[in-house]
Amino acid sequence: MSQSLFQKQKIINDPVYGFIRIDDPVVFGVIEHPCYQRLRRIQQMALAHLVFPGAVHTRFQHSLGAYHLLSLALQELKNKGISISAEEETAVKLAILLHDAGHGPFSHALEGQIVAGMPHEQISRLLMKQLIMDAHGPLELALSIFDHTYPRPFLYQLVSSQLDVDRMDYLMRDSFYTGVAEGIIGYDRILKMLTVANDELMVEEKAIYSVEKFIIARRLMYWQVYLHKTVLSAETMLQKIIQRARELALQGISVPASPALQFFLTLQNPADCPPSEWLPLFCQLDDVDVLMAIKTWCAHPDPVLSWLSQALLNRQLFRLKLSSLPFDQSIISGLQQECLRQFPFLQAHTLHYFVYTGTASSYAYNPADENIRIISGQHRIRDISEVENSLINHTVSIPIKKFYICYPKSLTGQFYEPL
Repeated sequence: MSQSLFQKQKIINDPVYGFIRIDDPVVFGVIEHPCYQRLRRIQQMALAHLVFPGAVHTRFQHSLGAYHLLSLALQELKNKGISISAEEETAVKLAILLHDAGHGPFSHALEGQIVAGMPHEQISRLLMKQLIMDAHGPLELALSIFDHTYPRPFLYQLVSSQLDVDRMDYLMRDSFYTGVAEGIIGYDRILKMLTVANDELMVEEKAIYSVEKFIIARRLMYWQVYLHKTVLSAETMLQKIIQRARELALQGISVPASPALQFFLTLQNPADCPPSEWLPLFCQLDDVDVLMAIKTWCAHPDPVLSWLSQALLNRQLFRLKLSSLPFDQSIISGLQQECLRQFPFLQAHTLHYFVYTGTASSYAYNPADENIRIISGQHRIRDISEVENSLINHTVSIPIKKFYICYPKSLTGQFYEPL
């Protein structure tokens, strides 16, 4: 990376937090890099704007917000006498900035769809390694923090845990842009109550109610926003469109798209292709590639691809039914038969593009994961689920799983009421 990129500082006006100060020239250099600027063209909440019209913010905004919260957290920890070197501070800031760099078009909606089977965290790591080749120093340390191999785990926990700045920002930001007040959290109080013991991130006991509200807010936002049935319908339709385009492309049928998207539509197994070949092309991809392709595919001779593309583009979305129990096979078969009658171009092997089932689940708090540790005034350390009278102990640590079925609204399926 050119050293000329490392010679500026900047103040950014953010609608959620106000001014965000970029006071490290190395951090600013990474923000200026094309791999990072690409995040301006990737929506944070994919197709949620079809339900919440204001939800058009980007991964760029989110990662800057997470960086801002991390900066506040580091300052609080240093004020409490926690030793954090200048190199560690720069490295952990780079880790949070780049934690989402591996997201493809439309973020989580196409997770594992563009680069088949590869999560965005793995791609983020590859991008960080690429940046290390361009700019040595803190980025190598940032990678070890990102990989959870650095011997001071609290730095990793600030970036990725059940109480990390990533979650704090997306709850605040997504709440702001959707207008859903349930996502608002007391992030400032939580940050001020953070501390470190034995190089592990802790929260002072007097902030336990703010932490509980954070966990409950996350649960509410998942089912009210992220897994809203109409949002889920739109995003599964988007996945079906990409799957159909890939199926046609692998059959040798022309599927017009940008060169980068075309490459990934015909890439069956990324593991067989060295990252040096596909990573530069991945960095060219954003929402524009996919949206332009869908507009083009509206006129594609394949009726399945064209119908799905037109339906998504014009917000003629599938009906999605949720249930606490799996859907009976007789219901699925009935919808499939009705679908075949209504859409003569469908065949048995393409029915799964129009009638399909799946599951949606969320874990507000998982005691088996990177725990939220509460420290008392007597230096007693407990998991939040072990604190007396904790809401987390009784309710929110239980995972929620729902089954869904999707189908065109013109069909008239009969459903039982879930128990």
